[in-house]
Amino acid sequence: MAFDQGLSGLNAASTQLDVIGNNIANASTVGFKSSTVDFADVYANSLGGGSATPVGIGVASNNIAQQFTQGTIDPDSNPLDIAINGNGFFQLSTNGTLTYSRNGQFQLNAQGEIVTANGANLQGYNANAAGVLNTGVTTNLTINSANIPPNPTANVTAELNLDSSSPVLAAANFDPTNPATYTYSTSITMYDSLGNSHSLQTFYVNQGAVGAVVPPATTPEDNWNVYTTVDGTTVGYTPPAAPVPTAVLAFTSAGALDDANSTLTTPATSTMTLSIPLTNGATSPQTVNLSYAGTTQYGTTSGVNAQTQDGYSSGQLTQFTAGKNGVITGTYSNGQTQTLGQIVLDNFVNPAGLQAAGNNQWYQSPSSGVPIIGTPGSSSLGTLQSDAVENSTTDLTNELVNMITAQQDYQANAQTIKTQDEITQTLVTLR
Repeated sequence: MAFDQGLSGLNAASTQLDVIGNNIANASTVGFKSSTVDFADVYANSLGGGSATPVGIGVASNNIAQQFTQGTIDPDSNPLDIAINGNGFFQLSTNGTLTYSRNGQFQLNAQGEIVTANGANLQGYNANAAGVLNTGVTTNLTINSANIPPNPTANVTAELNLDSSSPVLAAANFDPTNPATYTYSTSITMYDSLGNSHSLQTFYVNQGAVGAVVPPATTPEDNWNVYTTVDGTTVGYTPPAAPVPTAVLAFTSAGALDDANSTLTTPATSTMTLSIPLTNGATSPQTVNLSYAGTTQYGTTSGVNAQTQDGYSSGQLTQFTAGKNGVITGTYSNGQTQTLGQIVLDNFVNPAGLQAAGNNQWYQSPSSGVPIIGTPGSSSLGTLQSDAVENSTTDLTNELVNMITAQQDYQANAQTIKTQDEITQTLVTLR
């Protein structure tokens, strides 16, 4: 019996050394989860079910269990290196066969798909050309590198202060090429339907307290004529015809814009609407709404407090990154951003029941249960960290100590076999 005990001990110690060796070999493998050996004692039973002897007959390797603990996260400079902080696995597909991994080292293939080093496709939700995610079904995540289309300017905001102490000028003398004929001017870049840029310039001419612009107001208010040019061409009239203002701004004695007594297209929003003719093949005329909400007339130098417009030109994809929630956002050369897709994560009731598939991947098994799919940060799933990887969970110090212990176990079991052999030889040589 001692031979059996010793032999089982040798096998068990050898298995433990194999596991320790594998852990040490993968100390630098991204996403690797170290394993331990579960041992169980062995007893022989009689046919009646009772123990034939109180002495065991050795040990057995009951199970090799991977430890799905969190590895340390190591930042790097690769936007396609993604680490999971918390529960969950990346879902991968190889010709339709699903596997699961914690190794977030990805790259792009020739088709723009996000894949692992061995070609498995990362799964998630792709976005359409408008950046809207299709969350109905997971598929191979693909980075769409096409140019983002231009967006023509439709709305401009100009929050100004016009100097109430500036001299009154004759409206009939306005000339956009002569600064002496206007009080103040601003400019902003706008875009047409083809993404071409244009200079939208507005000029302000102080008309003084010339009376109410819009009846039935009776109290004279300070009025400012607004003239507009696009790329130097006047809007609303053609020189040498008399200058025609695109709007007249009226201000109360407190310096606030009086929408009701200004010639604005939409007084409720302090907005004038421009109809801009274009001759370059873009949509013409282009309608642009210019809002003066918040504009004042105070006795300080004229200036721009805030100015925005909502158009942009076409842009090329310059970079992309994955957020904590798995949303992949692209940044374009025109300064715009757009959603390109979203990574999904899978979790299991019993991750330890997953079947190892090699290449840092696992298969689903009856013991693991079915995958629970969700987006990072939802339910019990962890979040993602871009430009980072999750290191192996192998602790070299512990493994080296365990290796010494396993070596001593192996030597001790070998010694029991040697001792039993010597006893047997003694019996054989008895006379």
